[in-house]
Amino acid sequence: MADEIIAGQATPTPRSATAPADAADLLEKKSTQLQSLLKCCYGDCSVWFDAIGKVNRDSVMWIASDLADEVAALSQQVLMRLNEADLSTPR
Repeated sequence: MADEIIAGQATPTPRSATAPADAADLLEKKSTQLQSLLKCCYGDCSVWFDAIGKVNRDSVMWIASDLADEVAALSQQVLMRLNEADLSTPR
């Protein structure tokens, strides 16, 4: 019998359980992803964007919209944690 163990996917944590450092890291990653995605939609890459067709362009914009929503939510989370940390610091 094989001794190989195949692990399943990790269970995702709820957004509210994201640690402050994790939220900041995630914010940076999502912002970079959004920036890279949007660079494919204008400038030198606009020919590619035009060539992929309406359905695919709509899908790309949907992805960008979802990423923008995630960036906004993470920004609020990071700002709240920064404000909490600032309020708890004695002056």
